[in-house]
Amino acid sequence: MSHLTSGHRRFLATGKAPLRLGVPGFAHPLVAPAEWGRLQRAGLPLDWVVLGGAGGGPGSRPDPYWRAAAAPLREAGVRLLGHLDLAAGTRPLGELLSDAQRFLNWYKVDGFALGRCPADAAGLRETRRAAGALRTLRDGTHLVLLHGTHPCPGYASLADQLVTFAGPWSAYRWSQVAEWTADHPPERFCHLVYAVPRPHLDEAMRIARWQGAGTVFFTDRTNHASRTGRARRVSRTGRAAPLTFVRVDPWESLPGYWDDFVSRIGPGVSE
Repeated sequence: MSHLTSGHRRFLATGKAPLRLGVPGFAHPLVAPAEWGRLQRAGLPLDWVVLGGAGGGPGSRPDPYWRAAAAPLREAGVRLLGHLDLAAGTRPLGELLSDAQRFLNWYKVDGFALGRCPADAAGLRETRRAAGALRTLRDGTHLVLLHGTHPCPGYASLADQLVTFAGPWSAYRWSQVAEWTADHPPERFCHLVYAVPRPHLDEAMRIARWQGAGTVFFTDRTNHASRTGRARRVSRTGRAAPLTFVRVDPWESLPGYWDDFVSRIGPGVSE
């Protein structure tokens, strides 16, 4: 498998390092109270938790449900990040900073997860400008860049952590690591993988360690759901209409194997 050769140099140093959890954001606490509640379990190896969801932000006014979800995590020392959409580097800086200030004022976040972050050299200038401005809002601002792929090396100096993979298991199991990442410790990188079957959890963790990622989130949820109502319809030819799908956020709910997943996070999986 490709990751066994592409990540070999990283694994020699990090193969037994413990992994930590980066939670990319569940659905709103009003509709996902169990998900947010289970993050309060003592001893969870949480690196950070995102508020605002994959496509969200702080909203136009303080949300009591978000406040209630954030408070116990903050009191437990969990790092909270507000989700900000960079819109591939096109978001006006003033608008971005306004959202960031709302997150700080209303939810007392520790930093920000920057969604739709550019990964090419052309996007470096605007990302550097945004990152520098965000760091002035709070001492010790923690920044995570949600590239979803390996960016060019220049981004490594802009943030505390880079998400260098975000996608399905079918792509992750054959993914390769950028050579330049070997110059940085595992805590600088995160992998977010959906549609990971339970029998492949150990393999997914091995890939993360081979590729030098210290923070992960794996789930068996997918990014589509069948629209069963349409599946029952019959077309004009008398045949069943084809099954259609709608996109969903694979991170909005807990993995079906959450307890099993959490129990495996820690010392390196035995080879």
